[in-house]
Amino acid sequence: MRSAMKSEALTSLTAGMPIPFGGNRLTRVSDTLAAAFQPGDRLIVVQDTGELLHVTAHTQAKAAEAVADAHYAFHELSRVDDAAISAFFEAFAGRLEDDASWAPVAAANAADVAAGKAKGRSTTRLVATDGMRRDMVEGLRQWRDAEPSRGRQVEVITHDGWSVEQLTAPLGVVGFVFEGRPNVFADAAGVLRGANSVVFRIGSDALGTARAIVQHALSPALEAAGLPPGACVLLDSHEHAAGWALFSDDRLSLAVARGSGQAVAQLGAVARQSGVPVSLHGTGGAWLVADEAADAVRFETSVLHSLDRKVCNTLNVCCIVQSRAAELVPIFLRALAAAGDRRGHGVRLHVTPSVGRFLPDDWSHRVVVAPAQHLSHEWEWDETPEVSLAVAIDFEDAILLCNRYGPRLAASLISNDAAAHERFYAAIDAPFVGDGMTRWVDGQYALNRPELGLSNWQHGRLLARGGVLSGDSVYTIRTRMRQKDLGLHR
Repeated sequence: MRSAMKSEALTSLTAGMPIPFGGNRLTRVSDTLAAAFQPGDRLIVVQDTGELLHVTAHTQAKAAEAVADAHYAFHELSRVDDAAISAFFEAFAGRLEDDASWAPVAAANAADVAAGKAKGRSTTRLVATDGMRRDMVEGLRQWRDAEPSRGRQVEVITHDGWSVEQLTAPLGVVGFVFEGRPNVFADAAGVLRGANSVVFRIGSDALGTARAIVQHALSPALEAAGLPPGACVLLDSHEHAAGWALFSDDRLSLAVARGSGQAVAQLGAVARQSGVPVSLHGTGGAWLVADEAADAVRFETSVLHSLDRKVCNTLNVCCIVQSRAAELVPIFLRALAAAGDRRGHGVRLHVTPSVGRFLPDDWSHRVVVAPAQHLSHEWEWDETPEVSLAVAIDFEDAILLCNRYGPRLAASLISNDAAAHERFYAAIDAPFVGDGMTRWVDGQYALNRPELGLSNWQHGRLLARGGVLSGDSVYTIRTRMRQKDLGLHR
């Protein structure tokens, strides 16, 4: 039964106040939230979990203004030709490459890093190294040289006296929330290749660096190329709630959250319940399976080269079939130890009970034994490689373990059996499948296209797109009719 809709503004909250969520559940307002909530603020109720998210009126206004600027710019971009967009990418790259323009960025980054260390935060991904700078420049020039995606003909259907074309077209405003990695600016700017606009929200640890990039490289590049200033907007806010405000704005055509864990899952829930399509992966970590026909050398090098640093495609779980465990477990441990030695901080290893009898004596006291369901946990580390090891009954059991406990992101099979690879590819529930190291899963590294982010299949397979979201994959399809026969009628 539907009742007449009556609504009024929410101006205050009281401690213990019941708030319905999920259709049939209740959560209650905390003392802290009740005291903080002011007239004009917003309360976002996450329908999946019952979390109550407080967005102040000031933060909401900043997010709304940023989206409004990008929304206006999106329509202005229809007046801009593809050559001007190419000129923007070159101008952006040139300013990052220029030492005079880069100097204030480097200074701001040094201040961010120092502040992060003072707070006890990890700054591994925050440091704007020379390598990161080169990668940003390279990525922007890849977008400069990429084939423009708008107006690309997908299909033509010819009829007597008329025809219909299917053409790619810009999607709209992309909202982009990412952790404190300055290089993501170059990746996300790729949406302009298809004449989309973007609103960035970066983690507070890197906000000073982001401001410097906008002031000394991004904004001047937009101006030099004749693009509207709102085409790339930084949502300049330290507030975590700025991401919630951005992702709940239904003027977004796509919301992208880059990172992993609960914060990303929460952002995705906010976007979905607001009717905004979202691209994210809540968990990461790759699986590597060694079957009966595994080559020992290939196995060892794949483990080693999948543990160089912690990102979403880093090896998280290794699964060895029982018939090869006596030989391959020691080899795995050797590769793991080598990865730890390379960083100089040792290793951490978690094993299922099935591994116990295959562990050498000198490792038995260095591991944490946990049940199989713990294979679903993604280990987060900076300097000390941390992984899980399991022994499967057989090849099919290894596939079952991966599909049950894996994040449905990346999986690799080490085997000399071609039929096993075909079976693995058909059966494994992941968008990225390989036969060696897992660290290849990256848009720029694998596809020569800087990525906005990777998507796993945690919430199901993706409709008509791959797991790598890049600037040129942000588009819609428009249909255009051309009539030659003036007597055409139905």
